[in-house]
Amino acid sequence: MLRCPDPSCNAAVGQDMINLLTSDEDSKKHSRYFIRSYIEDNRKTKWCPAPGCDYAVDFIVGSGSYDVTCRCAYSFCWNCTEEAHRPVDCGTVAKWILKNSAESENMNWILANSKPCPKCKRPIEKNQGCMHITCTPPCKFEFCWLCLGAWSDHGERTGGFYACNRYETAKQEGVYDETEKRREMAKNSLERYTHYYERWATNQSSRQKALADLQQMQNVHLEKLSDVQCQPESQLKFIIEAWLQIVECRRVLKWTYAYGFYLPEHEHAKRQFFEYVQGEAESGLERLHQCAEKELQIYLNAEGPSKDFNEFRTKLAGLTSVTRNYFENLVRALENGLSDVDSHGTCSRTSSSKSLGGGSSRARAGRGKGSTSRSSGPGRNIDDPGHWSCEHCTFANIKPATICAMCQQRR
Repeated sequence: MLRCPDPSCNAAVGQDMINLLTSDEDSKKHSRYFIRSYIEDNRKTKWCPAPGCDYAVDFIVGSGSYDVTCRCAYSFCWNCTEEAHRPVDCGTVAKWILKNSAESENMNWILANSKPCPKCKRPIEKNQGCMHITCTPPCKFEFCWLCLGAWSDHGERTGGFYACNRYETAKQEGVYDETEKRREMAKNSLERYTHYYERWATNQSSRQKALADLQQMQNVHLEKLSDVQCQPESQLKFIIEAWLQIVECRRVLKWTYAYGFYLPEHEHAKRQFFEYVQGEAESGLERLHQCAEKELQIYLNAEGPSKDFNEFRTKLAGLTSVTRNYFENLVRALENGLSDVDSHGTCSRTSSSKSLGGGSSRARAGRGKGSTSRSSGPGRNIDDPGHWSCEHCTFANIKPATICAMCQQRR
């Protein structure tokens, strides 16, 4: 959109004139600004927010999801440019990120775990067992942790170093009711937040570790496994698919904890349903992760081809498929606000698994996975008497079947 600087001239300054009249450095700078202008003025393109990435992403309207993946492999939300966060909406993500970085949680911790010095009012944390507290210099005021009275008024007659009769008497009279109530509320709020944050952060670190393991598998281990097991790398893609699924499921599982934190406390049926399906998803993902991480090592460290490698292939591919189906349906259920629970008021564990399974046999596969660790023996029963759970891949098959529809193993 450059024009001749003479006010009376309307001639446009084109790329050919810029190349003719400017140095190579200025010409390259103009090209960079030209591309930047195009990207930032175009509603369908955005720069990838990944650190160090120079790619721009073109958004396909009508794709049904705001999650996009750049060529650098970074996935982010087109709407808010945070990392991809299905099944949580952008508003919840913004609140969660703000809460993780906000000073409010520090104040909650101070309120729950400290008391103000009666003299200088600075917050004090008790780091030993007795009730005799000495404030830090220059204050150095000595007081009782329970009643906040001067320690000079305390001694054996008030209960010694580990109790305070004055506090107990005043507490029975209701003197500390409001203060204790505020402290208890802050403590409960802090414990609840810590519960969800720790699990959110744990799944984030597990995802980062899985990403590193995926790169190691692609760059090093796949070639080694191909040599040891005498199989072409093209036939080992099921391992890469498993690791990609683990990475994606870790991301989804991470954000379900932010979802659970903001789920209203009074919606008991919905919360119970959510915690159950989240637990089922977590246990299924752990089985897949363990198979891809631990069991694969046996074949990597083998000295030659293993007879049961094809069985491992079938098992890992089956677990990948079952886990993918379960998580896809879990995401849809959470994005719909767990509407099945709203319509029925409550939801049994059996029906919840069917709604997530996306069909009778696949639905029971999700439920059967949870039953596996609690049952034993071949052809073990699951909740639905019309199905049996496969010993090898945990897929739920209809009762008349004698061969697993997922892994082709006999019952």
